[in-house]
Amino acid sequence: MKRNDYISWDDYFMGISLLSGMRSKDPSTQVGACIVDKNNRIVSIGYNGFINGCSDEDFPWTRDGEFLETKYPYVVHAEQNAILNARGKSLEGCSIYVNLFPCHDCARNIIQSGIKKVYYLVDKYADTDSIKASKYMFNKANVELIQLKPSMDKIEIEFK
Repeated sequence: MKRNDYISWDDYFMGISLLSGMRSKDPSTQVGACIVDKNNRIVSIGYNGFINGCSDEDFPWTRDGEFLETKYPYVVHAEQNAILNARGKSLEGCSIYVNLFPCHDCARNIIQSGIKKVYYLVDKYADTDSIKASKYMFNKANVELIQLKPSMDKIEIEFK
């Protein structure tokens, strides 16, 4: 008899996204992304962080102040990192799992890459122009948006 307490595909992929986000060194926002093909195979993952080849010590992590003194011109978002980490693999028809609803920059990349479904946990910036633009573009590009309601509160991993 098989076990019945295994996790769903959606919870599994969102769990991978959240685990990936734990790699982020950003003190205020940790976002992860997991791209999955139609056969439930992980194609790529990513998290928000600074660009490859540059030390995290050389760039600011702050959110406030003069633009060039903040993290915003330097951080690559989780969705963008996952798309870039696919290294040329086709993402046509794939789904992306991300814990925070994608900004307008990420929405453009998601649409251009051919991803057709966006699963997300929270939409805490829904009232911002960036997210309004994202939703408008996703709608026009027929990208399905699914706010995931996990079937469990937590997934625990023990290193034994």
